[in-house]
Amino acid sequence: MKEPIIFRRDDCLTHEQAMYWKDLLYRTIKVGTEVEFALPKGVKKDDFLPPLVEALQPTKDLTNLGRHGVLDIISEHCGLEIQVIGRQPYYPALIEQYRSILDPLVEKGIRARATCGLHYHTLTIGLSEPVPEIILANVWNLTRRYAPYLRFLTSAGDRMEALCRRRNYTSHLEMVKLTPGVMSMVEIQRRLKESQRVPEHQNFLNLEHVTFTDDGAVRDFHLEFRFPDADLSPTSIVAKTFLFLAMILKAVEMSQYGVIHVGRVREWRRKVALLDMLSNNEGNLATSDTSQVTPEVIDELRAGCRELLELLKPVFVRLARVSGERSDEHPAFEVLSLLAETPLSLLRISGRNWVEIEALLSERAAVTAEEQWDKSDRRLIRAIELAELTGYPAPEAWKWEAARELFFTPQELERRLTRLDEWRGLKWDAQLGTMVFLS
Repeated sequence: MKEPIIFRRDDCLTHEQAMYWKDLLYRTIKVGTEVEFALPKGVKKDDFLPPLVEALQPTKDLTNLGRHGVLDIISEHCGLEIQVIGRQPYYPALIEQYRSILDPLVEKGIRARATCGLHYHTLTIGLSEPVPEIILANVWNLTRRYAPYLRFLTSAGDRMEALCRRRNYTSHLEMVKLTPGVMSMVEIQRRLKESQRVPEHQNFLNLEHVTFTDDGAVRDFHLEFRFPDADLSPTSIVAKTFLFLAMILKAVEMSQYGVIHVGRVREWRRKVALLDMLSNNEGNLATSDTSQVTPEVIDELRAGCRELLELLKPVFVRLARVSGERSDEHPAFEVLSLLAETPLSLLRISGRNWVEIEALLSERAAVTAEEQWDKSDRRLIRAIELAELTGYPAPEAWKWEAARELFFTPQELERRLTRLDEWRGLKWDAQLGTMVFLS
């Protein structure tokens, strides 16, 4: 990874403040989506919408997740949009949710056309204190620094000359000009609002929902990542949910040192040129003309994606540990690593349909920790979590009794305890006379 260039600032977070905000934002950020799609060929909206509403049961209430987590289903110029309620990201739950929404629709033949998009809303719910402005500044510049690579990673066109939808829907024209190195985020938001070139809500990273306190801190931390193309793969959608969460948490870490720079002048000009190649209004039927994206350019974009993921990898390791994965590998990171090399656009160009793409990405995703434990493991986990074996004078006595109660040989118990220790950490609690988990 290239060494990040940092703007020095006077409002940097202390280490303790950064730890506090990482923990707080991880616990409070919810990520919702707006999933747009075109109807199956030959199907009328008036015939398709009522059965869909009946099946997905939108709650129209942000405080009521409902059966599928759907807020509403609305008519869009491209077809329909399913508004998915924001929830705290947990990989198995999100995979189950998006599959319950999309799998039946893909079977019916819905389509991802260039007029369709996929928007991610990240927002904090119930946060009683403003977020330091430097964190938002780092999210903004982290997005700018890696914008062409993010655009490539989330591209989903079906032709080499039309890798992405057109720029109008997710414009970078203002974003590339506005830097927190010389402007406050309040000023940047005002410039976006007053722009004559780009409607405020169609910016690459949309800040229109953000509100500020009188001293410039962020009162309502609500960001919209607008640039992903339409996507009908549940595994891909969920992986990108974690991508944006990881970027925000990484922005908190960087706020200890300043604000990340987009790169040196020549490097930055090249990034803007790459963005112009990927995102423009020159293509046919609502697409960008990406005919200038040669194999050499694709290699350059892949390298940038790898740099971004390398920067975010420590965050994903922590997410894996917190969520209970047995290893340091997070399923979403595995999927993103594949998409960094072969995004949905290249997978579609290769001839794969959405069912085949989902199968490929699912295979790449790491299985969850729950799926890696057999019934005997779960009995042992229960015995530890519920403190069913307590009051023993030493670990050896506890192990002897655990092996007897759970019908393990001593060697088998030791093997299973070693795996549990690697997963969650184990410690002998002398006061309770039992083994306890550390996480």
